Amino acid sequence: MKLTRLRTTVVLTAAVSLGLAGCAQSDRESTSSGTTGSGSSGTAAAEGGSDTFTFGAAGAPEVFDPYYASDGETFRITRQIFQGLLGIKPGTADAQPELAESWEPSDDGLTWTFKLRQGVKFTDGEAFNAAAVCYNFERMFEQNEVAQAGPAEYWAYTMLGFKGGETESLYKSCEAKDDATAVITLNRYTSDFPVMLTLESFSMQSPKALKDGDANNVQKEGEGFKYPAYASAPVGTGPYKLEKYDEANKTITLVRNDDFWGEKAKTANIVFKIIPDESTRRQELEAGSINAYDLPNPADWKGLEDAGNQVLVRPAFNILYMGLNPEKNAKLQDVRVRKALYMALNRDQLVATQLPEGAKVATQFMPDTVAGYNTGLEATKYDVEGAKALLKEAGAEGMTLQFAYPSEVSRPYMPDPQKIWDALSADLEAIGVKVEAVTKPWNGGYLDGVDNGLFDAWLLGWTGDYNSANNFIGTFFGADSNDFHTWSTDFGKTLSKELDETNGIVDEGERTTAYEALNQKIMEDYLPGLPISHSPPALVVGKGVEGLTASPLTAEMFDTVTVSKS
Repeated sequence: MKLTRLRTTVVLTAAVSLGLAGCAQSDRESTSSGTTGSGSSGTAAAEGGSDTFTFGAAGAPEVFDPYYASDGETFRITRQIFQGLLGIKPGTADAQPELAESWEPSDDGLTWTFKLRQGVKFTDGEAFNAAAVCYNFERMFEQNEVAQAGPAEYWAYTMLGFKGGETESLYKSCEAKDDATAVITLNRYTSDFPVMLTLESFSMQSPKALKDGDANNVQKEGEGFKYPAYASAPVGTGPYKLEKYDEANKTITLVRNDDFWGEKAKTANIVFKIIPDESTRRQELEAGSINAYDLPNPADWKGLEDAGNQVLVRPAFNILYMGLNPEKNAKLQDVRVRKALYMALNRDQLVATQLPEGAKVATQFMPDTVAGYNTGLEATKYDVEGAKALLKEAGAEGMTLQFAYPSEVSRPYMPDPQKIWDALSADLEAIGVKVEAVTKPWNGGYLDGVDNGLFDAWLLGWTGDYNSANNFIGTFFGADSNDFHTWSTDFGKTLSKELDETNGIVDEGERTTAYEALNQKIMEDYLPGLPISHSPPALVVGKGVEGLTASPLTAEMFDTVTVSKS
């Protein structure tokens, strides 16, 4: 499975209009914790605050049905409307109960029994129960060919196959034992289950609304897709519901769900104002026309704070890496060459000069909060002379390396791609490597170039979808999603096999130990790519905003936010 679209910030492939005519049916002193003030109990309007929280969004939503979405700007909105069986503990990447109060696996890890929260209703008045859970899973499983090859991307990525498809799905069946008990059976074990259910794409949606809106009727239209009626009138169980998407004014308005089963949202309305340019978002924050926006330029953090705003720094749940393609450049098939390139990179200096405060040099391909992280691994030391000696030993002195970087993009793990490339390429040239520069726009050939193996080396990264070792190293090097072009190499085939075997270990302690050993093997024996760093991305909130907790998954909830009137 190629993850090109899952890496993008905003993906606008839908050819259908999502406009709605009306209501839808239905490490700093104040910022190091990534949390604003705790807010108050009760609603903001009742206490003299504003009844609206306005967020400056970088792009328009792809579609309002989270099952067919794959981009962060869409999920930022749908997260407020929908809930899943599992949620995410605020401020962490850890799973916690949401619509399921508890879950229990069978001894072989193939059958999972979910005890469901009772008294929950969808915003169209329909009851949430085990039958609704099973309807949702069967709906996700039974997709037409257009959806399977296109927007049902996260299901394909996690479950691997669909009903009647050539690839066997991880998902086998769902049974409603009673209203409060749903049993999901898998065809084979994976360590990603059930934590994958924290993904927005697995949100529970009203079966009645899905049926009435012909929700699975996705059609191809030009370069994009034509979505059914339901895609513009979604129905969930969350603290907010969709009121209107005003395409002319580029705003999406959510209103509080007053029948929400839990604590009611503290602010009556959320408005997402689409402002593609980051500098314009900053200007609108300073003018008070928005209350927050994501991914402020690290160079602006101090100025934003000095102006009285709060920069909420998220824990780093990402990795920046230099990919290597041994299928294109035969020199890279020698592990001594790969190790020499790694030794040449002055990553301490890079982190200190090019990345935001709190960034760290990586020792492996996952952050330290993921089970399976090997705490015994030390960062590869910067050693110019040692790198030269290894290249000579491998017969690769004076080798040429086509090294690519993206333009027209800033990523949480890579704020300024060209400056990072400049620093790393200078390091490589210092050991005698002849670097050939290649650059393409992020969505204008760069990601396609990576996927199609057009470059010897490239800069890319990953922000984890959920807290699982397989979501990192399995995504990079597994047989189903190998983005490092090592399929034809002996070490690549071996690594893919080892990853599959480790992911299939049911016992958690045994599996964690196996992942730790595998991380050591990846770094010391295989080194299929070069992990560079972990960077903490941030979001900024304006004066008077309280109650917002930053998420390492960028999965912030806004129902706890209050805004005081200026």
